[in-house]
Amino acid sequence: MPKNDNASARTVVGGMCDGREVINSERGLLEGLDAVGWAELGHAYGRAQDVPEQLTALCGHDEAARESALRSLSGNIFHQGTRYSASPYAVPFLARIALAGPRAVRDEVLSLLTRLAIDWHDEYDLPQGIDIKAWRAAAAELSMDEALAWYDERIAVEPDEEERDRIREIRAEWAAGRLMDSRASALLSYDAVRAELPGLLPLLDDPDPAVRTGTAYLSAWFPEEAATTLPLLLDRLRIEDSVTVTATALVAAGLLGDLTLTPRLSSHLDAAEPLIRWAAATALARISSAEGTDWLGTELTERVIAELAAAAADPPKPDIDYNEGDLPGYVSRSLLSLSAHDRETVLRGVADCLTVMPANHTEWTAKTALAVAFAEPFRHGIPSFPELTEGQRRLLRALVRSGPWGAYGKKFEESLRNRQLPDSRAALRVYTGLPDDGHDEGTECIWC
Repeated sequence: MPKNDNASARTVVGGMCDGREVINSERGLLEGLDAVGWAELGHAYGRAQDVPEQLTALCGHDEAARESALRSLSGNIFHQGTRYSASPYAVPFLARIALAGPRAVRDEVLSLLTRLAIDWHDEYDLPQGIDIKAWRAAAAELSMDEALAWYDERIAVEPDEEERDRIREIRAEWAAGRLMDSRASALLSYDAVRAELPGLLPLLDDPDPAVRTGTAYLSAWFPEEAATTLPLLLDRLRIEDSVTVTATALVAAGLLGDLTLTPRLSSHLDAAEPLIRWAAATALARISSAEGTDWLGTELTERVIAELAAAAADPPKPDIDYNEGDLPGYVSRSLLSLSAHDRETVLRGVADCLTVMPANHTEWTAKTALAVAFAEPFRHGIPSFPELTEGQRRLLRALVRSGPWGAYGKKFEESLRNRQLPDSRAALRVYTGLPDDGHDEGTECIWC
């Protein structure tokens, strides 16, 4: 089995490696690298014996080599979101580099550590954050014995010899521990990063704002460490002068905290910078919706919704990592979590968000907004468009322009159909009275 001295790997070091050789002193960033059986581990492109060279290059003076190494590592130990058996073994060395490696690469290494921990789960789990209990339960569902038995069954019934050989090779990779269920492999990487988090938290005080931002963002996804990270995030908010760091730390505090933080977070609603006001409102919306009731009080809830709606109408510069930098998409999720308080304002805000969101982020927002806007079935058939509320009208017109038409499985069209609404872009365009923009085929609107 691969060897790794985890205690040594978690040591905070101050030395730097020169990129020409692995430093074997106790203060070396890559001390213990040769003790890992990399050839016994796997990544996206096979065995992981190339990982030590890439980690070493990250510590060097050659900028082009560092950038190449970072791309290679991102592609093999984190390939399109998948983590592999080599991934958690690389984490302690990456953590050392983030702490004391070349200045030009430290914030990017923090970003890679975050991806190794959570993939893009923030997009899927926002506005609530990581549900680590559910993740651990899902990862425990599939055992190695069950996986091997499943492959044995496939081998036994496969008539094609070449395909049987291919399945046997995959089974052998599983048996050797180089492949595993994606939920389980991802959790191993998550826990490896979690083990390094206490040593990385001092970077919240780093002179480089990009490093402080990356550390605040990383800390947002470890609710099991909130008792340690929250006080540090709040201390950083007290003295921080960077808008981006402040906004990132505010959202992180909201993802980790509870209602006791309300006074600290709400004070930032009066900030001069729109991005900070958005972040404070986002944090408070998460805290409120997580409790499942109106714990913020009517006045503060209305203020939060108003700030989020203002961000929807005029998005601040999206200089954030949350939701892959898609601030309007995050705004829409936060607004929808508060729809029970002011449905019309929420729908108007979501409509504003839909027209500027990346196309690949619209499906969840579109389906959820439809469920909010048309929660009750029409009793006497679909009303005329002018009979709808302003929020409903604005939402439907935004969906004509920016709905996820033709997305995989056409779940969006099904959501429209289930609510007795026109289920094609052309028909919905006619129903809403929008002019033909040439992007759909002429379709008679049977609802008009």
